[in-house]
Amino acid sequence: MYELTVENMTCGHCVSAVTEAVHTVDPAAFVEVDLKGKHVKVNSASALEPIKAAIVDAGYPVTRAV
Repeated sequence: MYELTVENMTCGHCVSAVTEAVHTVDPAAFVEVDLKGKHVKVNSASALEPIKAAIVDAGYPVTRAV
C-alpha cells in the first residue's frame, strides 16, 4: 500500500483523472482518494515510481510518497 500526497485535486473529475492514471500502470490497483486531505492510497503490485509518474503526467504534483 502506497500513500501519496497529491496537490491540485479539487473535484470528482480530479478523482477520476488520478484513478485512471494509476490504472494505466496497474488496471487491478485499488485507489482511494481523499480530496480534503490531498491523500491518495494505492494498493498495487506495481512499483511506486511508475504510479507516481503517471499521476504527475496527468497534471497532479505528488509532493510526498511512501
